[in-house]
Amino acid sequence: MTVPILISLDGIDGVGKSTQILRLADHLGRLGHDVLCVRDPGTTDVGTRLRELLLDSDLTMHRRTEAMLFLASRCEMIETVIAPAMAAGKTVISDRFLLSTVVYQSVGGEVSPQQLWDLGRLANGAVAADMTILLDMPAVDSMARIQGPADRMESRGVDYMESVRQAFLDQLPHASGTTAVVDAGQGPDQVADQIQIAMDDFLASRVE
Repeated sequence: MTVPILISLDGIDGVGKSTQILRLADHLGRLGHDVLCVRDPGTTDVGTRLRELLLDSDLTMHRRTEAMLFLASRCEMIETVIAPAMAAGKTVISDRFLLSTVVYQSVGGEVSPQQLWDLGRLANGAVAADMTILLDMPAVDSMARIQGPADRMESRGVDYMESVRQAFLDQLPHASGTTAVVDAGQGPDQVADQIQIAMDDFLASRVE
């Protein structure tokens, strides 16, 4: 039986998280893991409604308000989905986790990264990511990949998103557990290969 773990894939919009989460889930499944994929914010009924508010381009709200809604969504998901799944032995892959809240809500200066780390860990309780994989690429390239109308975060523009990208790189060392940066500007197969190498190294380190 595999030991349950929580993995977060993170990065700015357009880096290919959704595609790579599916490929990582398939890889871990072949290794014998029972995998559950979740989305932060989202996954629960509460989280889905909060996600709609957070991404509504017609709404404006203070960054502290944003932060509290993200934290509330994650708290609900942890208590009702992630913690029970891990207690049942599942490996959980999350599309974003606490690192995203720290980054997106601290860019602009209304809330400090340390405040967000502290609040986030309080909201998360005993649950923390065992591994965080950051998919990184220049914002101008990632934004070019995005199709359809921009949500409230995306509509802030490429300069804002490049600031977010840099904040991800700056804050990643403070994330819990093991961390890795993967160049998301490569083709999907190459990105998947790099993620799998990082994942296999992490899994090997847990049995040494």
